[in-house]
Amino acid sequence: MKVYGITNCNRVKKALDWLKANQVAYEFHDFKKLGITADKLEEWDSKAGYEKFMNKQGLTWKQLDPEVKESIKTQNDALQLLQQKTSMIKRPVIEDGDFLFFGFDEAVYQKHFK
Repeated sequence: MKVYGITNCNRVKKALDWLKANQVAYEFHDFKKLGITADKLEEWDSKAGYEKFMNKQGLTWKQLDPEVKESIKTQNDALQLLQQKTSMIKRPVIEDGDFLFFGFDEAVYQKHFK
């Protein structure tokens, strides 16, 4: 199982704490240190749609120039922006076989991992 995120994100911290407390083994991929490939973003998009993991509520989106926000008109535009600004990806991303989940929801984790 793989967890994608950034170490200073509170939701990622909650998710990792939950996984440790429930003895769920995982590999951590730090967006800040390792980035994210275009192929991985395309894979997530094909499974869930980029709208599901593009965080427009966060500070990174809010701080973008209006021209940049308005330039996101296609899937390709969005995925390129997400690759450049990985902190705009809803975190954490949990990949466990066919299970793909964005964010932290204890009830969802409980159902999947128990």
